[in-house]
Amino acid sequence: MEAASIPAGPPASQRIKQLIGTYGLTAVLLIMPVWFAITDLSDDGNLVRLGENLVAGLSNGAIWALVAIGYTLVYGIVELINFAHGEIFMIGSFISASLIGTLGLTVDSSFLPVFFGLVVALVVAMVGAGTLNVLIERVAYRPLRSAPKLAPLITAVGMSFILQNVGLLWKGGNQQGVPDLLDAQHTLVTIFGVTIENADVLSVAVTIPLLIVMTTFINRSRLGKAMRATAQDPEAARLMGINVDTTISMTFLIGGMLAGAAGLIYAVYQTTIWFFQGFTGGLIAFTAAVMGGIGNLRGAVLGGLIIGFIQQMSDNRIGSQWTPAIVFAYLVLIMVFKPSGLLGEQTRDAG
Repeated sequence: MEAASIPAGPPASQRIKQLIGTYGLTAVLLIMPVWFAITDLSDDGNLVRLGENLVAGLSNGAIWALVAIGYTLVYGIVELINFAHGEIFMIGSFISASLIGTLGLTVDSSFLPVFFGLVVALVVAMVGAGTLNVLIERVAYRPLRSAPKLAPLITAVGMSFILQNVGLLWKGGNQQGVPDLLDAQHTLVTIFGVTIENADVLSVAVTIPLLIVMTTFINRSRLGKAMRATAQDPEAARLMGINVDTTISMTFLIGGMLAGAAGLIYAVYQTTIWFFQGFTGGLIAFTAAVMGGIGNLRGAVLGGLIIGFIQQMSDNRIGSQWTPAIVFAYLVLIMVFKPSGLLGEQTRDAG
């Protein structure tokens, strides 16, 4: 009688890689905060410095998360890396700064004009950036939808350079100051010695409601369901009566609007803007989307926050010249041991 064959399990190297991908990456991500916590307790006897790093990292990460969601939304629908998205973020900052100047808002303006002026600037920046993103999709990407993948990718890079030059012509090559309308560095409250400034509250207060509205819209609205159906299978969605072209345009609109909102927050938070911020910011946000899992909305938010924390701790403790290297070292580690990202890439093959 022939012995029953026992199916072979995965090789030991694969099992080790899976364990590292599940638990090791979490440990690696915790190395910096844990090490600095031990150092702070040893040197200062408290965790105030680390707390301030985390608060500032949360504020920066919230901006990157908004931009990263635009990348991941578009990729989830059309599987295109929209490299022009960083420049949409830059245009959002430029629109905001120009409108602030047009409305005559200065550091001496009282609370009500500043509040309503920023609300108007937020709406205009979101609408302007969203509309521009839709136009780019209609003119540059839609005609290439059935073309080889390389064609729309190169087109996206070309649109990025075009928008960079638009920004250069608009505001010049030097950094432009934005009035510090919120007294960004003013301490609003101190909790256990950790100071929370006006800029920190602005970043989180704008980002969280936008994320909640967007998530609710995608999960519950008819158009949101159409977006998810199109992401799953465009041809099946078309057969079910969904207007795929309109759905894709709305995806670009939402992504652009979030980038415009991030542009306003960045301008008021940093109080400086320049034409090259879209390239650097877009690269960081794209890294966040890949780190969390491209096509995964929660992954984009997680990646943005992680990069915000890493940047702040590195800038404050190690040196800003090392920050890009540290961020991308983390990205390489994650890609090696978990290529789909921390929360997993959303693919059309997934159910």
